[in-house]
Amino acid sequence: MSRSAPAPAAPPDRALRMRRTATALLVAMAALFLLARTFQHSHPLWPWLLAFAEAGMVGGMADWFAVTALFRRPLGLPIPHTAIIPENKDRIADTMAVFLRDNFLTPQVVARRLAGMNLAGAAGDWLADPARGGSTRLRDGAAELLAQVLESLDPERLGTQVRGGLFRQIDRLEVSPLLGQMLAAAIADKRHMPVIESLVRWAGLTLEDNEDLIRELIHRRANAVLRWTGLDETLANSVLDGLYKLLAEVIVDPSHPLRGKVEEGLAKLAEDLQHDAELRERVERLKSELIANPAVSRWWQGVWERLRTGMLARLRRPAGESGGQIAEALTELGRHLRDDPALQRQINRYTRRTVVGIASRYGDQIVRLVSETVKRWDAQTVTDRIEGAVGRDLQFIRINGTLVGGLAGVAIHAVDVLL
Repeated sequence: MSRSAPAPAAPPDRALRMRRTATALLVAMAALFLLARTFQHSHPLWPWLLAFAEAGMVGGMADWFAVTALFRRPLGLPIPHTAIIPENKDRIADTMAVFLRDNFLTPQVVARRLAGMNLAGAAGDWLADPARGGSTRLRDGAAELLAQVLESLDPERLGTQVRGGLFRQIDRLEVSPLLGQMLAAAIADKRHMPVIESLVRWAGLTLEDNEDLIRELIHRRANAVLRWTGLDETLANSVLDGLYKLLAEVIVDPSHPLRGKVEEGLAKLAEDLQHDAELRERVERLKSELIANPAVSRWWQGVWERLRTGMLARLRRPAGESGGQIAEALTELGRHLRDDPALQRQINRYTRRTVVGIASRYGDQIVRLVSETVKRWDAQTVTDRIEGAVGRDLQFIRINGTLVGGLAGVAIHAVDVLL
């Protein structure tokens, strides 16, 4: 940490021209001083020029010393309180870090700055406007990045990790109350009725496909007298006709008692799934056994491989063929973000909380990184970067000091003449 490290390359020295101008003005003042001193008795104007040049030269040299002392030792002389920036590099780094932390990275400051910003609305405008190309660039970049990730990672290991994460979440989730609530909501909204009708129709088709099996079963269970008299066939026909009639009545009559029994059973199941401890335990045990079953793992691996192959095929298509759905989805997302104030408030609130949390948890680490980075730079690099940033304005100080000093000299000479 104590070893100096090179900083990024400094920008071009924009103050060079102004430095040369300020130096040339100081040299001009010295030349004017020598000229005015030589001819000061030949004309009344020369004493005024001598006073102007003398004071301007003193002011310019004083400001040159002040500006130079910030960055280096003037003329290389070990004068106290010079080369201020190189000598105090570490203290400057700490001061910059404290300034950054107190003015930008405290939770209160971050929350206040983000309070008036509609980040979701701005993102929505960018995504929804095709003229800006936001959705196109984002689509192409996301597609390329995702394709590279899918190709670079081991498919089997990635599928195992995804499966492990998915199964861990399912294992943590108690599914019995969730199933009970879903079933109760479906019954309350009458969404279970099509399911019952489908089950009744399925039962009718199953019965029709297995008529011979049912007749054979009744024939084998009937006694010898029924078989000798042929009543077993009549009994089988009666049973089948009765079942067909029952299923038909259940389908056409919404208030059929059998429907009511089925609904009562479903309602009882929904209640037990939520409140019966024994049933909930059985459901959770069944869930755990299902997750631990190797056949489920093999099934998931096949599903994952098909998903991965399909995604790669879509992502690797030419831009004109593969990007339509992604671009349309991004544009639609942008429209929702742009036009839905409630959604904007939710996303902005989430973003604000996230950034405030980052500032609260990692603000000290960020400012410490800034401080340590600056401390690792060598002193000459820090000096060059700061001088390159503010040197142009400092050279104006030298120019102004020269001219203001000259005017002050003229004023002093005027007072001396008048008195």
